[in-house]
Amino acid sequence: MQLNSGSKQIEKILKKRQVSLPCLHKHELGQIIGGLIMKFLVLKKDTLVFILVTAFLLVTISTWFLLKAGDTTVFNQTSNEEIREIHMVTVEFNSTTKDGKEIEVYRWDPGTIQLDAGEKVNLYISGVNGEEHPFYIEGTDIKGTVKKGEETMVPLQIDKEGTYRLICEVHGDRDHNGPMIADIIVD
Repeated sequence: MQLNSGSKQIEKILKKRQVSLPCLHKHELGQIIGGLIMKFLVLKKDTLVFILVTAFLLVTISTWFLLKAGDTTVFNQTSNEEIREIHMVTVEFNSTTKDGKEIEVYRWDPGTIQLDAGEKVNLYISGVNGEEHPFYIEGTDIKGTVKKGEETMVPLQIDKEGTYRLICEVHGDRDHNGPMIADIIVD
């Protein structure tokens, strides 16, 4: 009888049990092979359970860290640094020319604010005049909208020195009752 590699492994096991292959009946060989397969499946089932439990724990821990990422106590980082507040309003100036034409202009007030490089500042802008003022700060990714009767908070932390302009997109030039521009000076 010729044996393949799987049969050779079975023959080794049978020799350990002092059983010869030719003297086995089919049902005895079936029981031995069935027992080996069951033992193999039990190992695989235990391994599968271990893998599933480990994966569940990893997902649970990862989710916890993701949900707590903004929570400073998770990483033991406490900040005693104060964040300065600056308040600004939108204002409208209007007048009548000698020939009776109504004119108006919008501004940010104050028109200039100063920050130290890297300083954390919360800029609160109150919408007093004008329905809304969509804005951006040149040289940064900061943009937003100030609406009449509401206060918009803009967190600032600019590391590079220079002058950054806060520009209203609606009132960008004289033709649109502007320019509505404030300077943020960082030094």
